Amino acid sequence: MEIFDVIVLGGGASGLMAAFTAAQRNRRVLVLDSSNKIGKKILMSGGGRCNFTNYDISAENYLCHNPHFVKSALSQYTQWDFIAMVERYGINYHERDHGQLFCDNSAKEILAMLQKECDQAGVDIRARTNTESVSYNDAYFLNTSAGKFKTQSLIVATGGLSIPTLGVSAFGYDIAAQFGHQLFPRVAGLVPFTFSDWFKSVSEKLSGLAIKAELSTKRKSFTENLLFTHRGLSGPVVLQLSNYWQPGDEITINLLADIDCYSTLLNDKNNKPKAMLKNVLSVYLPASLVNELGEHFWSHLLNKSMAEISNVELDKIANTISQLTIKPSGTEGYRTAEVTLGGVDTAEISSKTLESQRQPGLFFVGEVLDVTGHLGGYNFQWAWSSGYVAGLHA
Repeated sequence: MEIFDVIVLGGGASGLMAAFTAAQRNRRVLVLDSSNKIGKKILMSGGGRCNFTNYDISAENYLCHNPHFVKSALSQYTQWDFIAMVERYGINYHERDHGQLFCDNSAKEILAMLQKECDQAGVDIRARTNTESVSYNDAYFLNTSAGKFKTQSLIVATGGLSIPTLGVSAFGYDIAAQFGHQLFPRVAGLVPFTFSDWFKSVSEKLSGLAIKAELSTKRKSFTENLLFTHRGLSGPVVLQLSNYWQPGDEITINLLADIDCYSTLLNDKNNKPKAMLKNVLSVYLPASLVNELGEHFWSHLLNKSMAEISNVELDKIANTISQLTIKPSGTEGYRTAEVTLGGVDTAEISSKTLESQRQPGLFFVGEVLDVTGHLGGYNFQWAWSSGYVAGLHA
C-alpha cells in the first residue's frame, strides 16, 4: 500500500490546480485519473484555444443554490492570479467579446503549464487508473486498478457528466453520497436546444445561419449570436439560456434586438411605399430567414408592397420578429453539453476551504459541486479558484 498526504481524484483543471498547490506546501500528492491522458476537456475547450478565464468575474456569473458560496474561493484566487501565471509562462492570449480570454495558439499551452507546475512541485500523476472504492477509518483507503493507496486528505475533482466521450464518471457524486452529502439533480448545461414541431424544419433549412438575437425565458434574458442547426438552435445565446431553461418552458426570440421593429417598418412604409415587404425585411434579416418566417406567418404579404400592407398587419409582423415564441422539445443532452448543472450541495461544504463539514479531510472542487458558470471562461475560473483553495488546506 502506497501512502500519500493528499490524493486527488481527477486530472482535469481543478484537480491539477489542487495538486500542485498542495505539493507546493511540501505535501506528497498523487493524482489518479481514469482517462488515458489528463486534461482532455482543457484541450478541446474554446475550439482548441481554451477560454481560460474572463476579465470580469463575479458571483453573478454563477448558478448555485447558495449564490454566496463562490465568493470566498473566487476572492482567494482571482482571474488576475491565473492571468499572471499564464503571462509568466509566456503564453500569448487575446480578449474576445465580453472579456473572454483565449490562447492565441493552443489550449495545449495551458495544459503544459499545469503539467509543468505539477512536475516542479513533485506531483505523482497516474492516468489509466480506475478508483474502485473509497473507505475511511482515520484515513482514506482507496482500492484502484493500480493497487491500494492511503491518504489523510482526499480531493474529489472528478468533474460532471458532460461529453461522455471524454470518459466521464459519476464516481464523485457517489463518494459525496457515501459520506452523507446531499446532491441536487444533475442535468446538461450550456447545451443546444432541439425541436420536434414546425420549428425543426425551419432550423434544418437554415442550418449554419448565425445572427445576433435576444433570447428570453421567464427567468433570464441574453443577447448574443444565435446559430441554426440541423437539430435546432445553438450558439452562445442558446448555451447561456439553457442553464435557466426548464422542460416545457417557452422561449421568446427577438430577432432584431437593437431596433424598434414596428417603428422601423412604419418608417420604411412611408419612405419606400413601393418596396416589397420581403425586400424591406431582408435589409435587417437574412433573406433565407425572412422567407422561412414569411412562409409560416405571412406568406400572403411577402410579395406585397409596403403601401399595400396595413399598419395593423405591420404591427403583427413586427411582433413576430421581436417576440417569436417557440418551445424546445428538449436539449442535445450530455453528448454536447459543456457543463453539468447541479451536483454536490454546497450547504455542508466550507466555502473558505472547500472541505466537507461532514467528513474530515474530504474536499470537493470544480464541476462536481453545485456550481455552474456562464459561458465565457467562468467555469475554468471556478476550477482554478476552487482547486487552489482546496490545495491550500488539504
